[in-house]
Amino acid sequence: MDKIDFRSDTVTKPTAGMLDAMMNAKVGDDVFGEDETVNTLEEKLAAMFNTEAALFCPSGTMSNQIAIKCFTQPMDEVDL
Repeated sequence: MDKIDFRSDTVTKPTAGMLDAMMNAKVGDDVFGEDETVNTLEEKLAAMFNTEAALFCPSGTMSNQIAIKCFTQPMDEVDL
C-alpha cells in the first residue's frame, strides 16, 4: 500500500475512495448544525475521548487561531 502524506491538504492526493466519499457525502450548513457528516464525526470523537463535545477544524490555521483565542486576551502578545 502506498503511503499517504498528511502534512498538508496541498500535498495529499486523494484516492478514488476518498474522492467518492467526498462526492457522495451528505452535506449541510455546519454553522447551523445541519452537516450530518461533521455532526457524526464530532459525536464519534467526543465519545472516543470521553468529552462533552468535539469541534471539527478543517485546517491547522483554524485550530491555531482557536487555541490562541482560548489562551489569550485582546492586546496580549504571542511569542513564537
